[in-house]
Amino acid sequence: MKAKTNALWLHLHWLTVLAEQGNFTRAAERLEVSKAAMSQKIKQLETLAGVPLVQRTTRSVRLTEAGEKLVQALRAPFAEIEQSFYAVRDSSGPLRGLIRITAPVAFARQQLQPHIREFLRLHPQVRIQLEVTDRLISLASEGFDLAIRHSRTLPETHVAQLLCDTRTLLVASPGWLAAHGEPQHPSELSRHDCLYYPRGTEPPRWRFSDAAQPQQEIVVNVSGPFATNNSESIRDAALDGLGIAMLPDFSARQALEEGRLRQLLPQWRINGAFADHIWIVRPWAARVPRAVTELSRWLRQHFQLKNRAP
Repeated sequence: MKAKTNALWLHLHWLTVLAEQGNFTRAAERLEVSKAAMSQKIKQLETLAGVPLVQRTTRSVRLTEAGEKLVQALRAPFAEIEQSFYAVRDSSGPLRGLIRITAPVAFARQQLQPHIREFLRLHPQVRIQLEVTDRLISLASEGFDLAIRHSRTLPETHVAQLLCDTRTLLVASPGWLAAHGEPQHPSELSRHDCLYYPRGTEPPRWRFSDAAQPQQEIVVNVSGPFATNNSESIRDAALDGLGIAMLPDFSARQALEEGRLRQLLPQWRINGAFADHIWIVRPWAARVPRAVTELSRWLRQHFQLKNRAP
């Protein structure tokens, strides 16, 4: 029996990953194995244990009482083994390993991906999986190493570092402005078609403050033909001449540089629309793989240099 038990270390580790990920598909992706191999290992472990360890459904798995007790006992020693291994592996030599990142759709597509491709060219033994989504993902439970967050609030249990600053801009296409005129004051926006990011069931209101009198806020009720929760779609609607759009600067930057959009009311500060900072976030851990640390440092350096560029 001892010989069989000695052969179970891989099975036991895979069980802890399955418990962390919540289903066979994500666990297999995390371990870089097939779903069939994952399922087979768990079945073998259950056979040798003599009791069911997981309850399976079509979408997820849930640990049985026996499975939960086993995983709770295994988490700390496996984490210590993993940290010891990474410490030895990362002490020298080239960067290597898999890094899983999640990032908002617009920022990932327009700003992040070119930097990731450059990092991979510099470090060919690193592999990166990027999940592009506007959903706020639980990093620890879904197995992500890093997240890019455009947010005012950050989880207290995570390590957050500033990636770059960002501003909210008001923009429209030259064609639309030629046909409808350019507003000279925020109050004039109520008479124009506006393209906006919906905030639940609240009526759309845009808030402005003058740099000369920041304590005095102007609130403008706006309306328009199109609203969506994706800044790229709002930008594209502005490019098509549907109205005036409020966007984070990273969504508008290229179109502004090419002259396909123009910034409006630059002397006014837009309040409360989008966060002013973009963060790079990771779960707290006593030992962080060197590839994760270096990617985080490299991205911060490049984005902050880009922010300082004239």
